[in-house]
Amino acid sequence: MEAFLLKYFTFITHFAEVLAAVTGLVLYKHYKLSNAKYFIWFLVGVALGDIFGGYAYLVYYGYIPFLKGTVLEWNYWWYTIYWKIGAILFLAFYYHKNLNNSRFKLILKYTAIAFLLFSLGYIGFNFTAFFKRSFPVISIFGAVIVFLCTIFYFFEVLHSNTVLSFYKSINFYVSAAIFIWWLIITPLVFYDIYNSQEDWNFVFLKWQIYLFANLSMYLTFTFALIFCKNELKKH
Repeated sequence: MEAFLLKYFTFITHFAEVLAAVTGLVLYKHYKLSNAKYFIWFLVGVALGDIFGGYAYLVYYGYIPFLKGTVLEWNYWWYTIYWKIGAILFLAFYYHKNLNNSRFKLILKYTAIAFLLFSLGYIGFNFTAFFKRSFPVISIFGAVIVFLCTIFYFFEVLHSNTVLSFYKSINFYVSAAIFIWWLIITPLVFYDIYNSQEDWNFVFLKWQIYLFANLSMYLTFTFALIFCKNELKKH
């Protein structure tokens, strides 16, 4: 299992991301008049962003030697910006577009603004570390916003007529998938200090958890895009 993870972890993760993004683009015509089109753009951005983040491997193996020894040698800065901050802000925007309850929308709006300001301030005060490690506090704050988004969505569904046909909505699958992903992954940030080549047992365990969580989430997105397209067409 360890050899398999070393060889294929990155490929499998990228494949799942690209599969979801390509599925969204192929079926885009079914979603272009709905808010789900924003989610398709997000999937494309995630796939491209994750591929770009792989530049660190090229630096490590000597394919981009001019970055060796610079602050850009590692990709912590990139994943903090594009995933741990960017993805959270997108999800806040997406749910703000989809929620109907004005109070929920207001809470999301100001929580997202507070998150952005806090993240920028925290990075500013820890600018050197920004290029050397991830920041658990930003990950945890981001997870809180994701949980708010999904809980608000589920609450609205339970108190509306759509509860009878919840399984036909792409937002149900998106909400379930991201809720479970962040629920699984967030606790791992507390153990990042063990994520080194000196403790390969933890590294492999972390990779297994990430692989399971990533595959579950992106395959759920792919399924939802295919399954829900006809329901939108009916409306």
